[in-house]
Amino acid sequence: MPGKLPATYVKGFHNEEHVKRMEYRKFGKTGLELSKISFGGGALCANYGFDLDEAIKTVHEALKAGINYIDTAPWYGQGRSEEVLGKALKDVPRESYYIATKVARYELDYEHMFDFSAKKTRESVEKSLQLLGLDYVDVIQIHDIEFAPSLDIVLNETLPTLEQLVKEGKAKYIGLSAYPISVLKECISRAAGRFDTVLVYARYTLTDNTLLDYLDFFKSQNMGVVCAAAHALGLLTNAGPPAWHPASNEQKELVRQASKVCKDRDVELGKLAMYYTSQLNEVSTFLTGMQTRQLLATNLAAAYDGLNAKEQEVLQHLREK
Repeated sequence: MPGKLPATYVKGFHNEEHVKRMEYRKFGKTGLELSKISFGGGALCANYGFDLDEAIKTVHEALKAGINYIDTAPWYGQGRSEEVLGKALKDVPRESYYIATKVARYELDYEHMFDFSAKKTRESVEKSLQLLGLDYVDVIQIHDIEFAPSLDIVLNETLPTLEQLVKEGKAKYIGLSAYPISVLKECISRAAGRFDTVLVYARYTLTDNTLLDYLDFFKSQNMGVVCAAAHALGLLTNAGPPAWHPASNEQKELVRQASKVCKDRDVELGKLAMYYTSQLNEVSTFLTGMQTRQLLATNLAAAYDGLNAKEQEVLQHLREK
């Protein structure tokens, strides 16, 4: 509940009043308590366009406001996101945040995009720690497991390597991510008790509620659940999706109409999307990409203050359409 200070609170660094407004939730069996809103490092690369100085200020402001979970990956800008976070976190107390990165997805060219081998997994974690300027990460995740040649390599090479890295103190907990939630369930079931966290993205939004079908399973496994991409990778915003967005033309047109309704009423679709997704109680944190302090403020406002009457009216109208 809001009002209490989390284990990550550092006197003199945090804005105490802001931190007390943040809700903190249990992260499955890890014992960690995460801020309801968490910081997605996927936006800190050229895919979304960002200014380095503004990005660093946004990270600092997010942490001081009580956001205590950061997620990144080598795939985001091919190391650029981790590098930017390394610069941003240089003078931040290590005890003031938890950080997660990933393995298995790397390069832009398809031939070298995925590598689930033990050798590459270890090399990747070492490189991530170097870029981040850290001795350890709190969570290390296997990225987009649906692209593995089969789950056998994930379970026989990637996962045992991560378990060894945990023993060496380079990570504390192990997670996995994918877009199809069915493959996450299969992988977790085949490795009972060996995964601590799961990241699902764009699966509980204004346009997709697939996650609801799997929450009981994740709860039965005592998994910490990261619910990412309330904005569906930029789709559910007034600005609209980036050019590379994988949504169908039909989906894009539907959302374009929704964003027109929002613009006409001077309402930000992204705020409505964040508010709607963040009403779900059965997940640990809502991870969202933020590369500017303006985006941070919009997301925090949705979490702290909810929607005003006009915004509620527009949201209701969109949900009825």
